[in-house]
Amino acid sequence: MQLHHYVNLFGQDLKRRLGERVHKLTLHGAFSCPNRDGTLGRGGCTFCNVASFSEEAMQHKSIQEQLDHQRQNIHRAKRYLAYFQAYTNTYAEVEQLRNMYQQALSVADIAGLCVGTRPDCVPDEVLQLLAGYQMQGYEIWLELGLQTAQDKTLQRINRGHDFAAYQNAVERAHRYGLKVCTHLIVGLPGEGMTDYQDTLARVVEQPGCHGIKLHPLHIVTGSKMAQAWQAGRLQAMDAQSYIEAATSLIQHTPSRIVYHRVSAMARQPTLLAPLWCADRWRAMVGIGQALAQSGAQGSAIGDPFVFPHDCD
Repeated sequence: MQLHHYVNLFGQDLKRRLGERVHKLTLHGAFSCPNRDGTLGRGGCTFCNVASFSEEAMQHKSIQEQLDHQRQNIHRAKRYLAYFQAYTNTYAEVEQLRNMYQQALSVADIAGLCVGTRPDCVPDEVLQLLAGYQMQGYEIWLELGLQTAQDKTLQRINRGHDFAAYQNAVERAHRYGLKVCTHLIVGLPGEGMTDYQDTLARVVEQPGCHGIKLHPLHIVTGSKMAQAWQAGRLQAMDAQSYIEAATSLIQHTPSRIVYHRVSAMARQPTLLAPLWCADRWRAMVGIGQALAQSGAQGSAIGDPFVFPHDCD
């Protein structure tokens, strides 16, 4: 199964544009979050436990040490993107951000940055900083954790911002020429296919949205959702339901949009449910098979993705 034949995937997009395989290396910058430190609230989003996808011990290592550690297990790439992933990676003074980003970019084989953050934590000074790196020729992506465009759901999961904050951030990033990758979660409490489709439509209509990260809801230890799941008040999404939802969303996505991710796994034993999310490949294989049978990215809106064979 060659998923990139049916989806405009980030890895192939980078290879086409940069001329070689580029791999992401995740970094922990020891940042906080305004939804945890009391600025907006405490406890964070109801689904959140960073330990499910990030090695917390890494925050005690320097940026250089983290990059060296990550590269030890990568053998098929010669260049890398430094991905500031854990918590809110624009939530600091600009000079502190400049220092950390510059540490990553000073490594010879780093081609650029991916910076994960919240829509309400990207002041113009940060956008100017990132745009400056892009003008120097670096690959720069601003990754915004939206999760859903439904304000009622955002309030329910204690997100601390609304969809308008996302629109504002994307509009300003677009003015600076920055590319935005939007994170979306399938399976949030109270949502169904109509909500997923509405969220997708509202996201891709933003001129500044160039990419999407799609992943199923993970119920992880230490989160408020874990308490609801353990009490029987919350059901986890089964694999087939996720595959069907993700396939439909991809088929309704314009071919210009780059999918940075179509599913995601979580670390055990932090992951409580759904346990199929501990398998990196299960959903991806299922999505690939469904797209091969019923149509590639964009096919449902008359804009099918055409795989560039020079990237195979």
